[in-house]
Amino acid sequence: MNYRKLFIVAVVLNLAMVTAAYWFWRSSRSEKPAAGAAAEHPPMEGFNPVPVEAPPAKLAPIELSPERMQSIGVSTGRVEYKAIDSEIRTTGTVDMDEWRVAYVQTRYPGWVKDVFVNASYQFVKKGEPLFTIYSPELVASEQEYLLAKTNAGRLGQSSIAGVTSGADTLLRSARERLLQWNLSEPDIAKLEASGKPLTDFGFASPVSGYVVERMVLPNAYVQPEMRLYSIADLSSVWVNAQVFQQDAGRLKPGDSAEITVDTYPSRVFHARVEQLIPQVDPATRTLRVRLAMPNPGLALKPGMFVNVRLRAPRGRQLLVPASAVVQAGNRQVVFLSRGQGSFEPREVQLGARTEEGFVVIKGLRAGDAVSTSANFLIDSESQLQAAAGAYTPPPPGAGAAAAMNGPEQQVSAELTTGPSPPHKGKNRLQVKLTASDSKPLSGAKVTVRFFMAGMPEMGMAEMNVTAQLSDQGNGVYAGELELGSGGTWQVTVIAEQGGKTVLTKRFNLSATGGM
Repeated sequence: MNYRKLFIVAVVLNLAMVTAAYWFWRSSRSEKPAAGAAAEHPPMEGFNPVPVEAPPAKLAPIELSPERMQSIGVSTGRVEYKAIDSEIRTTGTVDMDEWRVAYVQTRYPGWVKDVFVNASYQFVKKGEPLFTIYSPELVASEQEYLLAKTNAGRLGQSSIAGVTSGADTLLRSARERLLQWNLSEPDIAKLEASGKPLTDFGFASPVSGYVVERMVLPNAYVQPEMRLYSIADLSSVWVNAQVFQQDAGRLKPGDSAEITVDTYPSRVFHARVEQLIPQVDPATRTLRVRLAMPNPGLALKPGMFVNVRLRAPRGRQLLVPASAVVQAGNRQVVFLSRGQGSFEPREVQLGARTEEGFVVIKGLRAGDAVSTSANFLIDSESQLQAAAGAYTPPPPGAGAAAAMNGPEQQVSAELTTGPSPPHKGKNRLQVKLTASDSKPLSGAKVTVRFFMAGMPEMGMAEMNVTAQLSDQGNGVYAGELELGSGGTWQVTVIAEQGGKTVLTKRFNLSATGGM
C-alpha cells in the first residue's frame, strides 16, 4: 500500500515537471519570433523618425513689485516707427573708372622720333607733350594747304567768274584736312607764319592722369589703329562688390555705401551704387555691383581689396528693440509693460533685423512699452505663473470622506507677512481663518508651504519650505519661515480640523532680496 502511494506521488511529480518544462519551452518560442521578425524586417532605408517637439511653454501675465523690478534690473523701451536702412556687408576690389580712361592714337601713320613720357604709371597733365612724330602724309597735307593759301591770295582779285570762289573752296578744304589730322589752330597759325611744313609734330596728352599702358618706342613706325598710351584719371574710381543674388533685389542705383580698407583703418570712404551688373556668377551665385566714388589724394589704388557696407533705404518701419525679443523655440515673444510692474506676454511676428531692432510684422503697435532687460527672469516667472494657474485643486473634503460626513463648511484664509512683501531670509507669517458664517475658525491645524521650481539653466534646484503655524486665538495663526531666495513663490495654505482638510488655497507671492 505504501509502494502504491509512493508510485502515485512520483507520477504526479513527473507530470508537474513535464508541464513546467513545456510552458518554459513555449514561452521561449514565443519570444524568438519577435527577435527574428526584427531581423527579417529591418528598418526601411531612407526612413528617418521625425522627433515630436514638445509643446511650447505656456506664459501668463505677471506682476512685479518695485523692489523686485529693481533687484533683477528691469528696464523698458518703446515700439516706434523709424527710417531704417537694409545693410549688406561684403567685399570688393578697386578698379579704374572706365569712363575716365583715355587712349592715345594717331590719325595718320608715321615714325616716332622723341618720346617724352617713357614709363608706365607716370603722371601727365593735359596738354603735356608725349612724343614727336614725322609723317609724310601730314607733311603733304601741310604743303597742299600752303599752296592753296598762295593760290587764294593770287586769285583773290581775279575778274573771271568762279575763280575766286574756287580758290577759297580749295583753301577751306585743305584747312579742314589739317584739322582732321588733329592739328590745332595754333599749329596752323605757326604753319602759316613760317610758310614751311612742320616735319616734327608734337603729340600732347588729351587728359590728365596716370599712364597705365605704354606701347610707343623711339624710332617706331606707328599706324592709326595702334594704341600708343592708356591714360587713367584716378581721381574717381570704381569698386566692384560681390553680393548674393537674394540680396540684389534690395539694391538700386543711387544707394549709399561705405568703404573701408586695412591700409587706412581709421578712414571711411563713401560711395554710391552706380550699376548692378546683369549677370550672376554661376559658381558663386553672386552678382557684381559697381560702386563709384571719389578718390581724394589717390588713396585707393586699382586692385586693392576693400570691405563694403551697402545701405539700402527701406523707409519708415515699425521697430521693436532687439533686446526685448525672447526666442522661445520657433516663436518670438515680447513682454508688454502695462505699468505698475504688470507685464503681459505677447507672441509676435518679426521681419528682418537692423541696427535699431527687429521690423514688426504682426503683434505690436507704435507706442507699446516692452521689457528690454531681465527678460529671461520675467519669462521664467511667467511660465511659473502659468503652471500654477493651470492647477485646479480639488474642493475641500472631496471624495468618499466628504460624502459620508455631509457638506463641508466654506472656509476662507487671509495671509499676511512681515515684512510685506516677504524677503529673502526670515519672515513672520500670519493666517486668519474665517468660516462661512463670518466667524473666526479656531482649533485648526494650519500649514503654509512655499515652493519654487528649479531653473537648471541657471544652476538652481527647486526650493520647498514649510511652516507649521500656531493658534493665536480668534482664528489667527502665526509662525516664522525662512526663504532661501527672492522671486516668485507658489504658496499653499492648508487648514485641517477634526482630521479633515477644510481649506486648501494656492496662490503666487513675490519675495524681494534677489537670487
